[in-house]
Amino acid sequence: MDYRIVWLPDAERRFDATIEYLKQQWSDKEVKSFIDYTNHVIRLIQSNPTMFKKSTRRRIREVLITEHNLLLYRTVGDEIQLITFFDNRQNPRKKYRSI
Repeated sequence: MDYRIVWLPDAERRFDATIEYLKQQWSDKEVKSFIDYTNHVIRLIQSNPTMFKKSTRRRIREVLITEHNLLLYRTVGDEIQLITFFDNRQNPRKKYRSI
């Protein structure tokens, strides 16, 4: 069963901010690679939502997109909610503030 993907506002905002940062710091090839890999991971989540690690928060799972970027998501009924992207260089206590 494929689940419907829902981007929550914070996930959209942080994903866009990450892309803008990458555009300033890296080449177009690396930006495209980040976007492609993120989309690949989302397809994996869509086909098997339990594939990735459970977080310390109930019903939340997390997947490392890059060394510095973590995606938090949850399954609600037939949808996968992409909650936020977290920069691992931040204080870990901030990880769940937007949830």
